[in-house]
Amino acid sequence: MTARNLFRLTLAGGLAVALAACSMGGGAPLSEGLTAPMNRPGAQLNRVEALFLLNDYRRQNGATDVRGDTVLDSTAQTLAQNYAKTGAQPLLPPGATVMRLSAGYSTFAEVFSGWRAVPADASALATQGVDRAGLGVVYEPASVNGVYWVLVLAP
Repeated sequence: MTARNLFRLTLAGGLAVALAACSMGGGAPLSEGLTAPMNRPGAQLNRVEALFLLNDYRRQNGATDVRGDTVLDSTAQTLAQNYAKTGAQPLLPPGATVMRLSAGYSTFAEVFSGWRAVPADASALATQGVDRAGLGVVYEPASVNGVYWVLVLAP
């Protein structure tokens, strides 16, 4: 086997693995809770399904599960509201270890895929030593990005 053929075989195998990882479940369609658009007034995020997806990713990367925390949800929601109003990225709140931000994605599936695609974000999602999570999402139709996301992780 030539080096060129070996490279092609390795590339094809890598692409197959990447596509399988992106499918999140062997090609099964994502649930409505993960694909529901948040760029509508009154849209509600399915936090249970979002947390399930986050914990599945954390387990795959050697981290323990986190549990939803209503105080952190409230904190993340307030940060997302301020982010949407001002366009300024918020600072890490006291007591939190990790905060991930995003703007412009309309569904949790999109924002989560975006975080997984950026090495610093992907690593932060699997941070060790955290066991609580809060998630905030705000739709601001008059803003540049429309939908603003904040994920906060804390011990």
